[in-house]
Amino acid sequence: MIQAVSVSKSFPGVKALDNLSCSVKKGSIYGLIGSNGSGKSTLLRLLSGIYKPDSGLIRIDDKPVFENIYNKGRTFFLSDDPFVISNYSIKDMARYYKIFYPNWSDERFNELLNIFKLPPKRPIKNFSKGMQKQAAILLGMATRPDYYFFDETFDGLDPVMRHLVKRLLMEEIAEREVTVLMTSHNLRELEDMCDHIGLLHGGHIIFERDIDDMRLGVHKIQMAFKEPPAKDAFKDVEYMHFEQRGSVTLMIVRGSENEVMERMKAFNPVILEIIPLTLEEVFIYEMEVAGYDLENLQ
Repeated sequence: MIQAVSVSKSFPGVKALDNLSCSVKKGSIYGLIGSNGSGKSTLLRLLSGIYKPDSGLIRIDDKPVFENIYNKGRTFFLSDDPFVISNYSIKDMARYYKIFYPNWSDERFNELLNIFKLPPKRPIKNFSKGMQKQAAILLGMATRPDYYFFDETFDGLDPVMRHLVKRLLMEEIAEREVTVLMTSHNLRELEDMCDHIGLLHGGHIIFERDIDDMRLGVHKIQMAFKEPPAKDAFKDVEYMHFEQRGSVTLMIVRGSENEVMERMKAFNPVILEIIPLTLEEVFIYEMEVAGYDLENLQ
């Protein structure tokens, strides 16, 4: 389990994290979203033991992270700009990683090398951006860590590779119960993988939810009327969002699907339908209910 309690970290002229607290359960995938400068990369570097917090506590499985060789050998951090030693090939980097990661698996490395089909002896610096990211992911998975920290994991990967990496990660979670914390600017990129989502802004997490809880019992209702009722007519409906566009009324409503439909039928709409909600829409409406304006958080 990952625990960060009242963590702060500053750099000259910048307070990157401000009294941040969060926890990530073992075997889960936690998606962290936020704008540039919100502190996402700093948090991952703190969790990886690269940075030391100015204040607060960071622990993995009840053990400190900074200057802890045991925990560092069980975690893998993939930055948005992966580290490569000059002129090193994938095989050269494999020998280097093998020194620091006690769970390194040559068998897994060769298996992944065959899956990704990257040239093993060509210098990684001569790869395209997407191939460099693939190489970093390949090497990371071969370390057989218990914890992955991915910063903008899918940036630079084409759709086929994104699907492959997601599949490989899901297989590792199922087989070894690894824990993944990944950042992104794009909630849609995370919604089919993560079981928990947090929004980082101003150096601390201002909103987090379990994805299943967010999706459960939230529906987008669209109704068309000959003469649309005034908004006050819906005052007893537990809606999260309300719009009227001429004869069409759109609401985001909590409750079971059957209950919601029966209640809406009482308003005698000409057309009544439920429109599928994306996780991004649910997130936005949950933020509205919590009192946050996403446009002002960019």
